Amino acid sequence: MPEPEGIPTRSLDPRTLRGLAHPLRIQLLRALRTHGPATASRLAERLGESSGATSYHLRQLAAHGFVEDDPTRGKGRERWWKAAQQGVTVDESLSRNPDPEVRGALDLYVHEIATIHTQELSTYLGTRHDWGDSWIGVSDMSDFTLRLPPEKLRELDQKMHALIESYRGVEEAGAPDAERVRIHLHAFPQREN
Repeated sequence: MPEPEGIPTRSLDPRTLRGLAHPLRIQLLRALRTHGPATASRLAERLGESSGATSYHLRQLAAHGFVEDDPTRGKGRERWWKAAQQGVTVDESLSRNPDPEVRGALDLYVHEIATIHTQELSTYLGTRHDWGDSWIGVSDMSDFTLRLPPEKLRELDQKMHALIESYRGVEEAGAPDAERVRIHLHAFPQREN
């Protein structure tokens, strides 16, 4: 997966992948990236978990360099956490790693990300009528089927990533009607039936 140019990211290796590959850790990191710094208690409330569980998993994420203390917030015993990066990249070598634990961690991670994508899309579909008239008809749920060899799929993926990156930081991002927009990209081979 190509590394996004405009945002700080972290490349996963076998050790950090195993440290991240837990559903609650992925949700905690996503919440910090989406909503900004928070305490374990606030994250527990947001995610419907116990503060003991969120605190433990935040410490595990910190041990692997995914989150860090936010020294600009909190007083006394109140510990605030922030995301250390805004994204991760998954090197394809992880899929070929001979260690079944690494492959299992990768399977858990990608399935959790796919679940999050499905939840985000479902939430949008359930609330799409709440958006103003200017947003009607501009969302997209297209799918395409092509016949490509692996190297052409890689090329297509890289071109799509570059196109999306070209929209990061556009002047219009500060416009009054600008909103956070999620783009999910899924490209995979499929057997013909």
